[in-house]
Amino acid sequence: RRGEMAKSTQLIDNEVFRAYATYTAIVLLKMMLMSLITAYYRITRKAFVNPEDAASFGKGENAKKFLRTDPDVERARRGHLNDLENIVPFVGIGLLYALSGPELSTALLHFRIFTGARIFHTFAYLLPLPQPGRGLPWAVGYSVTLSMAYKVLKTAWLL
Repeated sequence: RRGEMAKSTQLIDNEVFRAYATYTAIVLLKMMLMSLITAYYRITRKAFVNPEDAASFGKGENAKKFLRTDPDVERARRGHLNDLENIVPFVGIGLLYALSGPELSTALLHFRIFTGARIFHTFAYLLPLPQPGRGLPWAVGYSVTLSMAYKVLKTAWLL
């Protein structure tokens, strides 16, 4: 079966696909958590971008002081944007990779390294850790996605 594309009826029984689904769910939930972290910082720092949100803390001119930026909110937002830039490609390329017939051990290595790198990246972003504390896990995760893309292209186009 190695090197063959999986049939859609076999996906639920395919160990690689189940591993892909598991690790994809983990990183997508982590990305969703970033929305909650951003909201937490917005509320606790009283820093909003929408007037209707600021109005929850004051009326008229008093509400305008809550229409502002905050460094913690912006850091969480940038971390979330970085997730969008990296997790979305992982989801798409990872699916194609899972369907390209990789060995389970190799697929697990790709999925686990990517997931660990993204989780570490989030901590490095939010704490913040000095560089290369954030850049290194970003590069590791990015490299994993490129490695999976190469395998997909090699399998599909017989490179």
